[in-house]
Amino acid sequence: MAVADRPNVVVIMTDDQGTLDLNCYGAKDLYTPNFDRMAENGVRFTQFYAGSSVCSPSRASLLTGKSPSGAGLTGNAGRVGGLPPEQVTIAEMLKAEGYATAHIGKWHLGKDQGRRPKDQGFEYTFGHMEGCIDNYSHFFYWSGPNYHDLWENGKEVYEDGYFFQDSLIEKSRRFIYDNKDLPFFIYLAINLPHYPLQPDAKWLEHYKDLPSPRKNYAACVSTVDEKVGLLITHLESAGVLDNTLVIFQSDHGHSVEERTMWGGGYAGSYRGSKFGFFEGGLRVPAIVMGPGVAKGTEVHNSAMSMDLLPTIADYCEVSEMPEGVEGVTLRSMLEGNDQQLRNTMRWNMRGDRWAVRHGPWKLLFNPRDDTKEYPKLDTNGKDRYFLANLEMDRSESRNLSSEYPEKVEELISVYKEWDHAIPVEAIR
Repeated sequence: MAVADRPNVVVIMTDDQGTLDLNCYGAKDLYTPNFDRMAENGVRFTQFYAGSSVCSPSRASLLTGKSPSGAGLTGNAGRVGGLPPEQVTIAEMLKAEGYATAHIGKWHLGKDQGRRPKDQGFEYTFGHMEGCIDNYSHFFYWSGPNYHDLWENGKEVYEDGYFFQDSLIEKSRRFIYDNKDLPFFIYLAINLPHYPLQPDAKWLEHYKDLPSPRKNYAACVSTVDEKVGLLITHLESAGVLDNTLVIFQSDHGHSVEERTMWGGGYAGSYRGSKFGFFEGGLRVPAIVMGPGVAKGTEVHNSAMSMDLLPTIADYCEVSEMPEGVEGVTLRSMLEGNDQQLRNTMRWNMRGDRWAVRHGPWKLLFNPRDDTKEYPKLDTNGKDRYFLANLEMDRSESRNLSSEYPEKVEELISVYKEWDHAIPVEAIR
């Protein structure tokens, strides 16, 4: 395939969007016509898993096609550190194939030399380096000193008072039109519905009858939906939509942190949220549409964000895959064959928390659940190992470890087979 005939790729990653937080996923109080239209024109996954339940490692997994451990980033990037420079991203892979590449939105993979977007294969970059910003002042408000955090191609830029979500779509529009005659890759990392919950005012009015914080959160989701609709319109207007693979996923489950007013997201019967390895922290909405992708199809077998790099490589006929990729191509799933490509999935976080799923069985070590919808976990005692069966109880409401001790040992063995496993003997 000639370079000019290869499909464009747009990866949209939202921030802290809950497991079921789209109308097409069952959140009937949400108005999300553009994401729903994507599902009607593509594939909607019902068991799609993020690489982690926190921002930076999840993003590292998506961009490298590896587990966070394989990518060298198992916790959030701080003011130093981040994605190791030697890691090869989707952008670097596609740039070598003649693609124009852009990062637009949130980065949160490091600010040091060698770890910035331009160091990782993105020819054009616009957005913020830290984990969150105010959408109007573009300041990072977390722990002092607070500071301005908006950058374009490595230079600080100022758009005081201009809504960041509008900037994201305008920068995307310009990049699409500037590169419509070449294959291009856009990584659009939208920073909503992550806090601060700052939606378009009209959506607050739309959801005025919902209780807080759901109304604030819902307004953010509909703001994102509207902006994604504009992005798709720009692709269509530029005449490239039919040859563009559009991929969407959330980075992990919804937040119940104080800064998001203790909630607002929706995981239905799935337990947990951001930071934890229960389903509500890891299982995310994900939709793919584009050339060759089956329309109006649901995929019920498991897939992971690390699978997106090899999937993109497959569709773009990449000549050489980066070394160490752990994901598998989802092309057969996307083209209508809902086959089981993986029976085992594993997760680590900063060395003190891990989980493994093997078939319907799932084992969590040192589990965390911030939702307070279930009795407090006794992680120093009976809940240190938490066993669930997702076919028997997808809510993971009860620890089955005492009833199935042999299954606990089996899953520990499955976990230990992983190259990135924490030495279990040190924590038993």
